[in-house]
Amino acid sequence: MPVLRQARVSDHGTIIACVPQWWGDSRAPAQARELSLLLPKLFLQFFSGTSLVLENEAGVRAFLIGFHAADNDEEAYIHFVGVDPKLRGQGVARRLYTTFFQHAADAGRTEVRAITSPGNKGSIAFHRAMGFTLESGDREVDGLPVHSDYDGPGQDRVCFHKKLAL
Repeated sequence: MPVLRQARVSDHGTIIACVPQWWGDSRAPAQARELSLLLPKLFLQFFSGTSLVLENEAGVRAFLIGFHAADNDEEAYIHFVGVDPKLRGQGVARRLYTTFFQHAADAGRTEVRAITSPGNKGSIAFHRAMGFTLESGDREVDGLPVHSDYDGPGQDRVCFHKKLAL
């Protein structure tokens, strides 16, 4: 039975090793490796208390890296989520998100934000199913509001927002 626990700094090596394996089915090997660059160790050094790991006897099976905003007391942010492809479609990501929402609400946070790329249709559908709304962007792509150059030149993003019920 998988156990959901708070992340630890010592999880970093395992998590970044999972990224190219778990995304290898949807990206070229170099692209999958590049994704791990979105997870420098600092995320676990400074946000392990708000991040989650799901593991069983086989090791890490899923994770959520998230944090509470330092500049305000209302917001929390989900930065990166990974689920072993063998567990996708079984409610694992939903469990990670609902646990993060509960911890954020317990800490007095009233809003959660997240982003994804406009081409990540699965992520967009999942966030909508989890009750996120899409924030207005500066243009539309395939009917989606997009924030141009959000993460740098050519790095457009869809931005999500969710109000938490306290």
